[in-house]
Amino acid sequence: MKNEKLHTDSQMGSPYQFEGKIPLKQAIPLGLQHVLAMFVGNLTPILIITGVCGAENFADVQVTLLQNAMIIAGVVTLIQLYAVGPIGGKVPIIMGTSSGFIGVFQSVANIMGGGIIGYGAIMGASIIGGLFETVLGAFLKPLRRFFPAVVTGTVVLAIGLSLISVGVASFGGGSSAPDYGSLENLAIALVVMIIILALKHGTKGLTSYSCILFGIIAGYIICAVLGFILPTTAVGADGVEYTKAWVLNWDKVAQAKWFAIPKFMPVKPVFDMRAIVPVMIMFIVTAVETVGDISGCIEGGMGREATDSELSGGVMCDGIGSTIAALFGVLPNTSFSQNVGLVTMTKIVNRFALSIGAIFLILCGLLPKLAAVVSIMPQSVLGGAAVIMFSSIVMSGIQLVTKEPLTARNMTIVSVALGLGYGIGANSAVLSGLPNFVSLIFGGSGIVPAAFVAIILNIVLPKED
Repeated sequence: MKNEKLHTDSQMGSPYQFEGKIPLKQAIPLGLQHVLAMFVGNLTPILIITGVCGAENFADVQVTLLQNAMIIAGVVTLIQLYAVGPIGGKVPIIMGTSSGFIGVFQSVANIMGGGIIGYGAIMGASIIGGLFETVLGAFLKPLRRFFPAVVTGTVVLAIGLSLISVGVASFGGGSSAPDYGSLENLAIALVVMIIILALKHGTKGLTSYSCILFGIIAGYIICAVLGFILPTTAVGADGVEYTKAWVLNWDKVAQAKWFAIPKFMPVKPVFDMRAIVPVMIMFIVTAVETVGDISGCIEGGMGREATDSELSGGVMCDGIGSTIAALFGVLPNTSFSQNVGLVTMTKIVNRFALSIGAIFLILCGLLPKLAAVVSIMPQSVLGGAAVIMFSSIVMSGIQLVTKEPLTARNMTIVSVALGLGYGIGANSAVLSGLPNFVSLIFGGSGIVPAAFVAIILNIVLPKED
């Protein structure tokens, strides 16, 4: 009897259990590493789209938009983790500003002439599109038959493959950095990766659970020390001096405010069919991606397939979260594939730990100085962790695909979807002769065309006995 009680207590206190009750001192580092993994990616889409619309038009509101992006990501993550009625899958997913909409939003901004009006049209379309995805999620159960393990596994594989190049770009210091691929950036990323692997497989308890967090903290320390040893600037081929990508910009932290209150509707929504139609199509696409993310997360973190209610609630949370985000001037909020990689690598699915990360995101929105500390993280430090995390998603996809026997039919679905579908998305120039909307939908990444081909083949290929 005593042994049974000890076993139950152990299960209740495990970070590997979704509803396990773990102490706060254990939950904080586990939650923080999720925030560090997605922080930059959560803000980047807003910087890109406001730039397309004309950065000079957003001088007064850009800081507010970035602040709101952190708060909304935290709030929508809590909805996903705990659910409000049918909305929320109760799955270990971190939500954040989607980069999948960047292509279509750039097109909408150009059609609408940019400026505040262009951004307002994007917000109006996101409000409608989010509600549309919510309805789609409510009726996901009858559509589930189109997403067997071989299809969702292929989508998860495509997600992992598309993210690996992003992780490698960060590994080199960020592809836009003047010193991209320098020996310093590569060395920092490699050391961070070695530290993470050593902690993950060479230790037990908190240091093993939180290996990503400790690896990133070590990266900060390495960069700070290098700042005293090595030159922090260099001269480019054009003769212009630049600051190296690994240098920590503490001035940004010093200039940030201590406290700021979020603003509701900082940009007035504009409802225009030229924006609404293409954005609604993208919401169908992102629903498919979310199905893949949740499937990968549940398979990689919990070792089982996602249920109908988890998928339906997760997609509905995507939709409602995107509508709420638009009311605060933020781009659509969807499941973050980066954090799916973290879950599949560490197997940490504890809801309380992830909710601590969500609360930290909200605090970052209210306390800009705290956000600034996270935002100055060098890309090479993040890259050392990202390559491992994103590769873990690929392995989750393989696990899903191999859940069923690898028959000739299943092998055809996977090989053609990845070969043709993912290949087209990864080399979007092949679509240049087709209408623009085709490139917008299928050319952004390999995920959408791979999913499309897998779904079609699953329908048309005859079932095997």
